[in-house]
Formats: sequence, C-alpha cells, structure tokens
Amino acid sequence: MLERVENVRHWRMEQDQAGILWLTLDRAESGVNALSAEVLEELERLLPAIARSRAKGLVLRSGKAGGFIAGADVNEFAELTSSVQALAHIRRGQEIFRQVELLPMPTVAMIHGFCLGGGLELALACRRRVASDAPETRLGLPEVQLGIHPGFGGTVRLTALLGPSAAMDLMLTGRTVSAAGARRLGLVDAVVPERHLARAAAAAALRAGPARRPSLLRRLPGLWPLKPLLAGFLRRKVAERAAPGHYPAPFALIDLWSRFGRDPEAMYRAEAESVAQLITGGTARNLLRVFQLQEKLKALARNGLPAPRCVHVVGGGVMGGDIAAWCALQGMLVTVQDVDAGRLARTVKNAADLFRKKLKDPRLVQAALDRLVPDPAGFGAARADVVIEAIFEDLDAKQALLRGLEPRLKPEAILATNTSSIPLEQLAVVLERPERFVGLHFFNPVPKMLLVEVVTMPGNARVAVDRATAFVGAIKRLPLPVKSSPGFLVNRVLMPYLMEALTLVGEGVSPAEIDRAAVAFGMPMGPVLLADTVGLDICLSVARILVAHFGGAVPERLEQMVAAGRLGKKTGQGFYRFRHGKPEVPKGPAPEPGGPIEQRLLLRLLNESVACLREQVTQDGDLLDAGVVFGTGFAPFRGGPLQYNRQEGISRQEHQLKSLAQLHGPRFSPDPGWSSL
Repeated sequence: MLERVENVRHWRMEQDQAGILWLTLDRAESGVNALSAEVLEELERLLPAIARSRAKGLVLRSGKAGGFIAGADVNEFAELTSSVQALAHIRRGQEIFRQVELLPMPTVAMIHGFCLGGGLELALACRRRVASDAPETRLGLPEVQLGIHPGFGGTVRLTALLGPSAAMDLMLTGRTVSAAGARRLGLVDAVVPERHLARAAAAAALRAGPARRPSLLRRLPGLWPLKPLLAGFLRRKVAERAAPGHYPAPFALIDLWSRFGRDPEAMYRAEAESVAQLITGGTARNLLRVFQLQEKLKALARNGLPAPRCVHVVGGGVMGGDIAAWCALQGMLVTVQDVDAGRLARTVKNAADLFRKKLKDPRLVQAALDRLVPDPAGFGAARADVVIEAIFEDLDAKQALLRGLEPRLKPEAILATNTSSIPLEQLAVVLERPERFVGLHFFNPVPKMLLVEVVTMPGNARVAVDRATAFVGAIKRLPLPVKSSPGFLVNRVLMPYLMEALTLVGEGVSPAEIDRAAVAFGMPMGPVLLADTVGLDICLSVARILVAHFGGAVPERLEQMVAAGRLGKKTGQGFYRFRHGKPEVPKGPAPEPGGPIEQRLLLRLLNESVACLREQVTQDGDLLDAGVVFGTGFAPFRGGPLQYNRQEGISRQEHQLKSLAQLHGPRFSPDPGWSSL
C-alpha cells in the first residue's frame, strides 16, 4: 500500500499493476519544471514513503509536455546573499539527491525535451536514464554559463559515469547534446521514439543490476600520471576562451576534479563549497542577471499571437540571404527575391551549408531547402505574413522598393525593414499604411547573433508590433523593442566605440594593441577587428548617418581606407590582412587593466548608453543592458553597461569622462543623463 504524503503540490505518485512507482514532477503555476526550494522540500518528504513502498522500480518523469527539468530555479539564486546561506542550500540539495541514489529499488529517469543543470543532476542520481529521440530532447550541464559549476553532485556522478575527459568537456563548455549524442557518450542507457518512452522506462525499472560504468579506456585519463597532464591541458584550452579573473568557474571546476577526483566524498564537500563561493561572486551575479534579461526578452515574444507561416525577403545579399535561410530552418516557407540570379544561387548554397551543419539528417536538410524558394519576380510577397526589406543601406533605394511592395501585400501582413540606422519615419513617408511598417534589425552573422531590434515609430498599430515581436520569438531570436531614432540602440552605442578605436589608429596606436585592450576588458573581439569584420564601408555609412544627426566627425583614416577599396574581411584587406577569412593579428604583451586605451574605448560606449537611456531609446535600463550585451557582445560577466557603471561608481565614471574631455575634446563630455542615474 502506497503511503499518502500530505500537502504536496508539485509531485504526483502512482503505482501500477506491475509494481512500478511513477513519480511525476508537474510544478504548479509554471509552464516549466524547475527545482525550486519548495519542489526539493516536497521531494525530500516523499522519499521515505517511496523507500518503504516495496515498489519493484521507480520511474521519475515530467508532467510538462515541453521538457523534463530545466534545472534549479535561478531566480532563487539571486536571493542567496552569503556563501554560508548558499552552502546550506547546496548541501541540502546534495543530500536529497543522495537519498534518491540510495533508494532500494531500480530507479529510472524518463527524459523527453530539455534535461539541464540540476535536472540532469537528478537524472544522474537515478540508476538508469532513457530518453526520447525527439529533436527537442537535449541534455547538458550549462552551469558555467551562469558563472558556477554543477553543485548537486553532478561533478562526481558525471565523471564516474562518463570518465573524466567526456565529463569535463560537457561541464566546461556548458554545451547540450541530443539524445543520440547522449547515448554515444553513455549518458543515457536507451533512446526510443517518444511513443515508446514509457514502455522503455518501465522495462528499465524492472531490470536489476548495477548502474553503467565507463570503460577502462575512458577512466584512464583520471589515473596517475595522466591526471595532471589532462588537468593542465584543460586549463590551457579554457584559458584560450576565458580569463580566470573574468570567468573563474571553469578553472575552479578543473581544480576541484584535479584535487578530489579520486575521493567522491571529499569531492561532494568541495563541490558544494566551491559553488557557494562562486554563486555569491561578482561574475555569477552578473551572468545570472544577463540570464534573467534574456528570459525577459523571450517573454516579450510570448504574446499569444500565432507564428507566421510564410515569409518573403527582398534582397539576396549576405544579410537578406541569411535571414531567409534562418527562417526556413525554423520551419517557415520562405521566398527570397533578388534581381541578381547569382546572389540567389549563393543564398541557396549558403543555406544548404547551414542546414547540413544544424540538422545533420539529409532528409531534414532537403525539407528545409524545399522551404526556401528563390523568387526573382517577387510573387511570394502576395501570400507572405511577414515581408522583410533587406537591400543595401540607401534611403532612396529603400523608399522606391517599399513603394512598389506595399500594394501587393495582404492587408494583415507585416512590412518590415532591416535597416541598420535609417529612422523609420524617413522610409515610411512613401507608404499608404505606415501603421504596419516596423523595423526588424538583424545582426551579422544571423545564425549566431541572438538579438533582433524591433523598431517602432509613433503611429504603429499595436497588433503590428506584437506580430513582429511574436515572429522574432518564433525564429528563436530575442526581440528588443527600440524606438525609431538614428542607429536605434546597438549601432548607436557601438559606433562611438568603433570610431574612438579608429581615432586611436590615426594617432599611431597599432590596431592589435587597441584590440588587446578591449579583449582584456572582456569583449569577445577588439573594435578594429570588429570594424574589419562588419565591413569598413558599412561602418562608414552608419557613421555618416549618426554624425549627421548627433554631430562629431568621421575618422579620416576610415574615409581613406574605404576610398582605397580596403573594406576589411570582404576584400581580404582592411586594418588587418585576411587569409582564408582569418585575420593575421600580431601577438603582443598583455595590456594594462584600466589603461588609457581601455578608458577611451569603453567610456565612449558607456556615455552613449547613458544618452540612449535618457532619450528612452529602450523602455528601461534592463532592456538597454540586454540589448548591448546580446547585440554587441559587451562583456556578459560585467552585466551590461549600466550595471557596470553602477558597480564602478557613477560619480567615478562621470569624473573620468570630464578628465578625458579636457584631454581629447567634447566627444567625451558626460551626457546630461548621468545626473539622473
């Protein structure tokens, strides 16, 4: 007889005729399962009853259609104000998972959809794991992306299951794997179609025997003398991507395994202590904030409107072609229009490369290609739900195109422009129905850049904006609402930073030295290399538009480079020389942290961010920080430009700007918005 446990909201228990106990997590008042403190407390109260149930096996499953468990409740992390408090929370989670591991019957995690972080750690505490082969099934331990590492026993159990090399790779990269990939690693015991998942889980729950162990070959790197060699190799590989002072978590994880990997009990204790220190540190707090900002942007797209089915893109260049390919990859029927047959052919070829990389299965690749239709005459515009103009950045050309497109569209269709800097009002003067005209500003490269600026102007219909926002969410991108103004948010903030870099080049500072200073601050790429990558002609075009509106001057060196045809990566020569698409960057000494180059670059960007907040280019400072992080790559561990200003001190930052203005001129004058921060 199964004991009844009172006051349980999130879990359901039922025992079938075969003697299998089915434990279902269906977190109340939430569309997603996460391991909140209340969820864990209820599990802790259920476990003694499960242990006494005499069930022949236990299957742990999700009551949510979309996934297993997304991980711990990260919003509760923000409430952990001290490492002592964090340590108590983590140790309690470890103990609950230990009780799951010690249950007297075979235990099985039945996984469909996402199984991440603490969710995978709970699955690892089960003796076996079975997963559905659905594309949405993904497993991983992405904690490093939040500035921590697994803390509920995952570092111990994953290493014991996979061996150190495979386990450390998963934890250090934070990457997720498909069900098939998890089966190859040994992370799951079986992969079956979703319709057979419950049957496979039941069969596994009735099977006695020990849990899987890795082969001797997989365990070998954890043995002396290979262990210190592997630890040193991992430190070097991680250091190529992240500095210990910026992202301490992966280095802490390597040290944890290196010191305690052969003593599980010591490693459990050290794991908890390490996470407790990391989770209350500056990096984790800021990365957690960035995660919450990302969720805030995702929520904007969940407005109840249906996803568009048909998309028409005008312009088969790099941006237009990539937008079209990405939409087709997400399951939409896409027509792409261009007068140049060669550009359309390149669009299809590049799309095929993308589909093969993302989808792997030839049948899925062919299906995606079938959804991407070259359309030289533009017949697809008449049936499209969303029409996106993505031609070159010229006001007259765009106006002429929009004037011709509008009469062919369905009444409810969204008409959008991918302009990077031209205010919508200037484009909309040629339209009969400007209320449905919005900006959808994608960033290059489209397959990698998460952000899309949803640009609005006075007079936009609310339903048009909501449809545009829902479209961005449907193609798995983050919508950032911004008002129509020159450069919108991202280019407006980025351009002074780039122009200051090119001014420094004009003063005789080497591009490599400038870029090293930016990377040392935490930027993913230096500003000079970024300008070369974007295209110096595009930088010049945007710079001229912004200078015309806001004043200042375009660096003379940029004008000279474009006039000479040295446009950067696209021509093989800019400030750097490119070979096979890779820049030749000379090495040099590490720059001085907070040195004069870093100050000049960053304070231009920070000052412009304050100006955009004052002008309400975005609705609030959180959205501004989200836009700059996801649109420019601004060092995520610093939390965004406004967050960084608060942490550094508003008065200190403003004082530094005044000092630079005395040395270098009025472009460094503090924006009036500093006084209201």
